[in-house]
Amino acid sequence: MKLSIECKTRSENLKARALRREGLIPAVLYGHKGAESVALTIDEKEADTLVRKAAINNTLIDVKIPDQSWSGKAVLREVHTHPAKGFLYHLSFFSVAAQDSMEVTVPLHFVGEAVGVKEEQGTLETTVTEIQMRCAPEDIPEFIEVDVSEMKVGDVLHVSDMKLPEGAEPLLELKRTIAAVHAPRVAPQEEGEAAAVSEEPEVIETAE
Repeated sequence: MKLSIECKTRSENLKARALRREGLIPAVLYGHKGAESVALTIDEKEADTLVRKAAINNTLIDVKIPDQSWSGKAVLREVHTHPAKGFLYHLSFFSVAAQDSMEVTVPLHFVGEAVGVKEEQGTLETTVTEIQMRCAPEDIPEFIEVDVSEMKVGDVLHVSDMKLPEGAEPLLELKRTIAAVHAPRVAPQEEGEAAAVSEEPEVIETAE
């Protein structure tokens, strides 16, 4: 997904309330010049669209600042909303142009129907829905696909079993469980019936 946003520099003296009256949202860009940051404004409608489409710390965004003759790729680092009214209050961007690699959080998409569910009446349990990883900015995936179709009852999928982009390094423990297929549960009534059958006394016939 390719997203872009055009910003303007702003004076630190301008209050957020005054900006919003003009249809603008205050923002800040970090990392484009070391530890230096630049204060920005973004059109409110464009900011709303961006927040709906971009994932925090995941989606690369082309940020353009025409009045500084600067443009580069960044990720949306923070989104602040008004605690009571819910409207956008402030956005933070982090430039990745000078970064060899960065830590990102990527959602997992589980695909396929597990054999253990389809044929063995088991239950698929997914314990992780996203993964933290380190990779090059240009290699950040929108999601990672996890195929569970070959999993049988008793099978467990770990972080080490996942297929990550080349050069990517998972930041979760390799032995951590991603998904597992559990055996079908026996209904309480069936358990009671089974116990009753097993406890029935044996009848021994004797000759008269």
